[in-house]
Amino acid sequence: MTIADRWLLPDGMDEVLPPQATRMEQLRRALLDLYYRWGYDLVMPPPVEFLDSLLTGIGTDLDLQTFKLTDQLTGRMMGASADVTPQVARMDAHSLSRKGPARLCYCNSVLRAQADQYQGGRSPVQVGVELFGHAGLEADLEILHLALSSLTTAGAEEIHLALGHIGIYRDLISAVDLDPMSQRALFEAIERKSPGDVAKQVDKQIQDAQLATLLKTLTTLHGGAQVLDEARALFAGASDTIMTALDQLQALYQGVKDRYPEVTLYLDLADLRGYQYHTGMTFAAYAPHYGQALVKGGRYDDTGQVFGRARPATGFSMDLKLLASLAEHPPAEDGIWAPVCETEPARQRLVEQIGRLREAGERIVQALPGQSTGPAEHRCNRRLVETKDGWHVSSLNE
Repeated sequence: MTIADRWLLPDGMDEVLPPQATRMEQLRRALLDLYYRWGYDLVMPPPVEFLDSLLTGIGTDLDLQTFKLTDQLTGRMMGASADVTPQVARMDAHSLSRKGPARLCYCNSVLRAQADQYQGGRSPVQVGVELFGHAGLEADLEILHLALSSLTTAGAEEIHLALGHIGIYRDLISAVDLDPMSQRALFEAIERKSPGDVAKQVDKQIQDAQLATLLKTLTTLHGGAQVLDEARALFAGASDTIMTALDQLQALYQGVKDRYPEVTLYLDLADLRGYQYHTGMTFAAYAPHYGQALVKGGRYDDTGQVFGRARPATGFSMDLKLLASLAEHPPAEDGIWAPVCETEPARQRLVEQIGRLREAGERIVQALPGQSTGPAEHRCNRRLVETKDGWHVSSLNE
């Protein structure tokens, strides 16, 4: 690498510069304050853990995304956190062991060996919440409401929320005995929502005519509220598990619609993202001009079982970098420019005034001798000026 290339970053790794870094920090504080008001306690998982802890339960899909290294103290394999959710599940199951519901939130940088097709770069700042210990719809609805409140806090407009339920496909596929390769081929066809590929895989592998029809039709069940009516007619006589899933989607759909009537709701009964770990409702929220979901979440019960404590769980996560880009304008210029003053006692009075202003919460930029840049370059909209009565704050134009 030449000197000219030493500034280059690895693909997918990015740095955050001002003023966007300021916007991210302001949003981080606003979101964590929001979660605090909802009763969520902040946790800070470590950046590295042993692999057998990271890649269990919901972490199994993260194997290819996890940077791996050897712990020189123990010789065991470790991994850099690529997703905070399994770490928080471990903390709930083992470290905290609280009785009853536990509400936890976090905001941590994570590292990924390869970019997630849904999440963008390899170094997101993951922010989210998890609610453990309650299996009812009330918990799922709280998570949905909090996710939408998070997007509103970030400045999102024209929010589109897609709702699904992984239990429907899971129940259908459990009725047939397919080898792993055949099951994978069918899964991928449905995930792509390709009717031709789905029909080809179903005709090849499914003998039961009724089940074959259900699987072929699953990819067509997406749209507005009428989808639930269509699904009830299609699945009439199906298992109680499927009918319960439809009832849950109906309740969640109505619960969101009542509280957030401005949100566009969309149902997708063939949304299989997170199939390896989700156990119930799933959701993703979008905004115009963003090709990827701003927030993703759902129910993932019993993940803590591998840590000795199975618990109901539901939650969501977001990339703070992506959320911060929702703001149309950078942080407002709000600072006070303090000039160079080398004469006593005016200099001492200036130092004292700067101290008082900073204690009051003002942002002060102290000029340095010989500095060529001025207030505008440092986002200051006011200045300190000396009068016969001492140093006072004035507008830049005065």
